[in-house]
Amino acid sequence: MGEGGLMTRRRAVELMTAVTEGGRLMAEVTGGLLAELSPAERARAQRLATEALRWAQRSDRVLGPYLRNRPEDPILNILRLAVFELFEAGEAPHGVVNDAVSLAKGPKSGLVNAVLRNVLRAHLDWTALPVPSVPKWLRKRLVAAWGKEAVAAMEAVFAAQTPLDLTVKEDAEGWAKRLDGELLPTGSVRLAKAGQVSALEGFDGGAWWVQDAAAAIPARVLDPQPGERVLDLCAAPGGKTMQMAGAGATVTALDISPARMERLAENLARTGLSAECVTADVFEWSPPAPFDAILLDAPCSATGTLRRHPDLGYAKSDEGIAGLVALQDRMIDRALGWLKPGGRLVYCTCSLLPEEGEERAAAMASRHPDLVFVTPDASGLDPAWRIPLGLRIRPDHWAGRGGIDGFFVTMVQKPA
Repeated sequence: MGEGGLMTRRRAVELMTAVTEGGRLMAEVTGGLLAELSPAERARAQRLATEALRWAQRSDRVLGPYLRNRPEDPILNILRLAVFELFEAGEAPHGVVNDAVSLAKGPKSGLVNAVLRNVLRAHLDWTALPVPSVPKWLRKRLVAAWGKEAVAAMEAVFAAQTPLDLTVKEDAEGWAKRLDGELLPTGSVRLAKAGQVSALEGFDGGAWWVQDAAAAIPARVLDPQPGERVLDLCAAPGGKTMQMAGAGATVTALDISPARMERLAENLARTGLSAECVTADVFEWSPPAPFDAILLDAPCSATGTLRRHPDLGYAKSDEGIAGLVALQDRMIDRALGWLKPGGRLVYCTCSLLPEEGEERAAAMASRHPDLVFVTPDASGLDPAWRIPLGLRIRPDHWAGRGGIDGFFVTMVQKPA
């Protein structure tokens, strides 16, 4: 694969180790670790790290018989990456093993060489091994909420190759054809294999942006109208802001992170859309006037995005969930105070945990009995998603289509 391939694999291993050893989310470290790579190499390194982590459980089963002791994370991740490339990605063994040995360096290179050659000699049936399971702390909660059968179906979706979803400014059907993709019932365009996103037709011209089909639904449910004043809370990186601006609304986008707001501004510039960008703490900022509609995509465990972000399973635990739940309630109450009479609020989280979704809606109803819960009405909504207080979207609901992120969405209207 050459020196360029070796460097890409080195950076992929470093990304994996930042997650497994450092407890960091991959998005937090990608910019620094991959800065020197070309766009194509960056995309490949990120894909290798993501997929190797997705299959790490199965790789560990393969490696176990040939390891007397668990090696330190950098060496273990070299082995995990190699096993993924050999058996799941189907790369040529010679190049994979040679690069793995080169990455190990020093005395550990002999261990890596011996283990991988033993693995190759075993002629194992990779596909017969169990599908990777979600982390124990999360699996217990999911089984309690949805049952073992549903969780097993989600795990099968998490193990599959994740397609890429796009939200298109206009002519979604035409762009689906141009990019050889599928127009989903909800209006998103799905690409089975995308490669380097920035190299796709329409990226430079801002014709579309990357946004999972589930993440595009809250703004469709809110249904902002031309001329309405709309607030996007926790807005970065801006997918929902761009949806609402594209619908003709006057959008204020608020987020506490300067770095994430910079990315939102870049996305707006690329797509030629406009919004008022505010970098502030939601509990310290106040709007000059109330809004017609507010979209609150609240901070959450992000457990619904495991199919796209397997690093979550290594970098997160359930320790912070109680704090997130309290924060979600405070943000809901804060947002409701900024609505005009008759205004509407969409609350959503990319979580599979009822305490961050259904239970927050029930608590909102208890605290604000005058609110009216509005039945979500947007094109392409799957009947399986509908629940009494909104929408519950699970990855297994679209298993046959390549999955979808887990989301909870509810909409309420303030009394007129």
